[in-house]
Amino acid sequence: MGTEVFSLQDKVALVTGAGQGIGLEIAKSLRSAGAHVVIGEINPETGKAAAEQVEGDFLPLDVTNSAEVAAAVQRIVADHGHLDVSVHNAGMVRNEAAEEMSDDSWRKVVGLNLDGVFYCSREVGKQMLAQGSGSIINIASMSGMVSNHPQPQVSYNASKAAVIMLTKSLAGEWARRGVRVNSISPGYIGTDLLMGVRNTQPEWFDSWMEQTPMQRPGRPEELGPLAVFLASDASSYMTGSNVVSDGGFTVW
Repeated sequence: MGTEVFSLQDKVALVTGAGQGIGLEIAKSLRSAGAHVVIGEINPETGKAAAEQVEGDFLPLDVTNSAEVAAAVQRIVADHGHLDVSVHNAGMVRNEAAEEMSDDSWRKVVGLNLDGVFYCSREVGKQMLAQGSGSIINIASMSGMVSNHPQPQVSYNASKAAVIMLTKSLAGEWARRGVRVNSISPGYIGTDLLMGVRNTQPEWFDSWMEQTPMQRPGRPEELGPLAVFLASDASSYMTGSNVVSDGGFTVW
């Protein structure tokens, strides 16, 4: 078996929240492997720019709106005839003490990080089940496995833990019908948002690096090859797996 098993030639891939950061780097890697990439992004400015970079399509998409998600999947299938890979990356974090968190704040984080992943998985799953094939990749987090310190982020941690279990549950339901569902759990990745913390709250950043055995943040582009692996036939016997890329953070 050669490197051809990593090819995504003639595949159609959706990546949500791909206007920047991790999502954009995953989209670039999928494109490099041969896929036609659809950028699902709520921000039209970054979404259009990302689509140009990957020579793909831009679809304005609010993943917390289930009707909009269903329409987006229908549009992709109408345009391309099939949908083979779907990476659900859109998410957010709020660093708020649990006792001070409002209902609205809780719902916004859980609504995007969990509900949005479910809505996308459900609608994409319908199409892939009809095709008899497909790979869904949910972006979870090491925060779904550990409680981060020193920052408070209970809503993020809880939502990402739920994404990991959602992934396992869907994988079990759909495995016999040709649809694989896996997740990627990044650690501290050096996006613009995270690196900004280095200036605003350096004590947090220093603590994170001290707790990371590799002593550095990950690079967004280091996650792209993982997505290609899970999207391709190279991982054809994997479903329900949570692939951790955290510089060793969760070993301690």
